[in-house]
Amino acid sequence: GRSLVPDWASADRACAWLAEPDHHLLILGEPGYPSRLAACPAPPLLLFVDGQAQCLDRPQIAVVGSRQASPLGMDTAYVLARQLAEHGLVVTSGLARGIDGAAHRGALAGDGPTVAVLGCAVDHIYPRQHRGLAEQVRASGALVSEFPFGAVPLPANFPRRNRIISGLAVGTLVVEAALRSGSLSTALHALEQGREVFAVPGSIHSPLTKGCHALI
Repeated sequence: GRSLVPDWASADRACAWLAEPDHHLLILGEPGYPSRLAACPAPPLLLFVDGQAQCLDRPQIAVVGSRQASPLGMDTAYVLARQLAEHGLVVTSGLARGIDGAAHRGALAGDGPTVAVLGCAVDHIYPRQHRGLAEQVRASGALVSEFPFGAVPLPANFPRRNRIISGLAVGTLVVEAALRSGSLSTALHALEQGREVFAVPGSIHSPLTKGCHALI
């Protein structure tokens, strides 16, 4: 079938990309592959890493939550991520709008590296308004993806990448999440991987805290 035909254009782009500084391809079972992720069920065979690959084996806390976060939720994620970074932990998230972006910015404010796991190829930053943030993440930490070059941010990609966010980390902190949300899938992956799960409580009247309360 067509799926067996090599995508030579994608392979050529990947080779050209890997020739540049701070661009890495980590292979499961080979030196440099993150040990915590390797210990998970069904780890990705390949990881494209743009930035400081060595920070992937440092202790990490995943900070995730709603894309439609409240101002209070954004502030909470920022402050907690900053404090985690100040205590020497790497903050890992998904570069999405809302809580993810606030977590990356908080970690940067805490002068710590932060890791962003993408739902598309590493040469395709999504959402577009986070391109500047992605540059800051790359400079101190790393952008990570299992998806091949040319992969665009399809909806099905994001549940897949959530297992990498939780798998890299020793624990996952959920800040604002509806009952049916991608953040809860990240927390469930963390539980399946034998990792810690934390959740920030909030108003009993807010739909954005129902997922957190369900975890608690």
